Amino acid sequence: MSSNLDYLNPSLQPLEDKLAAYLTAEKELQRAEVKQSNLPAVEADEQASANSFEQRPPTGSFDQHADEVHNELLNLRDDQAILRQEIINLLPVRDEWVKVNLGYGPSRVGAFRVAGSTDAEPQYELRIVH
Repeated sequence: MSSNLDYLNPSLQPLEDKLAAYLTAEKELQRAEVKQSNLPAVEADEQASANSFEQRPPTGSFDQHADEVHNELLNLRDDQAILRQEIINLLPVRDEWVKVNLGYGPSRVGAFRVAGSTDAEPQYELRIVH
């Protein structure tokens, strides 16, 4: 019979560490998406303030901010995909919930098969309840 305290098992520590990193990456990704969606308004404000001083940019310079934000977003998505796969590989079972300790009582994580994926190459989605 399984105990309600199974989530405190020290063997789950690597999984819990990856989950904490994944949740942090998820928050950073959300911030980057908001930053990218606000980019047109920020650029318009910067352009308006630059026009008020009638200054020209130095010769050969161009705005890289939009490219930097876009690259940051792509890098965060890649990092999150790598963490997602590592977590799925660390899970002891598929299509079941695993209790883990994320610092505030039992949380659950599981890899559940995506409907329509083939038996030869099953695809799994990560679900976290915290």
